[in-house]
Amino acid sequence: MKKGKKYAEAMKLIEREKQYETAEAISIIKKTATAGFDETIEAHIRLGVDGRHADQQVRGAVVLPHGTGKKVRVLVFAKGDKVTEAEAAGADYVGGEELIPRIQNEGWLDFDVVVATPDMMGVVGRLGRVLGPKGLMPNPKAGTVTMDVTKAVNDIKAGKIEYRLDKSNIIHVPVGKASFTEEQLNENFETLMNAIVKAKPSSAKGQYLRSVTLAATMGPGVHLNTNQFA
Repeated sequence: MKKGKKYAEAMKLIEREKQYETAEAISIIKKTATAGFDETIEAHIRLGVDGRHADQQVRGAVVLPHGTGKKVRVLVFAKGDKVTEAEAAGADYVGGEELIPRIQNEGWLDFDVVVATPDMMGVVGRLGRVLGPKGLMPNPKAGTVTMDVTKAVNDIKAGKIEYRLDKSNIIHVPVGKASFTEEQLNENFETLMNAIVKAKPSSAKGQYLRSVTLAATMGPGVHLNTNQFA
């Protein structure tokens, strides 16, 4: 019942039919984040595209100016000099072929992002069935298949997030924590929205941003006015 009461209280702060401007929405969401932990603020963006078609896929990555507030564990698949480079850049785990059985057979998944040098993708490809469904496969569009492992690791540690469509053509991404200031959340969210608007496929017809919602982990969603991002 406790969560139910808090949720009901939070709902009183929101006008269900109203579409909010970003600043007001963030102010409200911070007030709804009353759980006993630092809640994540998430954006849920429904796009007017059909991700089943390759030319309407929306996928990429962006570095949030204030990060996500979460410590990100990075695994790098590399060999030769790139192993030393990845370790120097602050990767949490670095390895090659020897990691395959650990991930495949032992279910080791103590990492949040996987980076690989192009010459390791043959090895990483064997983990497709494990990493793919969890959204962990390295991808050139997200900057996680690269020879510049220093930049990749630094960007991820600095707050780089990947965005991609789910099966319902919705993007779900964190934009910070409830403990962030309103200005920090505003800047993070604005950076994300600019990237998604720029990523609009040329083949997309009609309204691109169908709906944009912000919500804290345990709180109700606040609907935003999509016209402000046009």
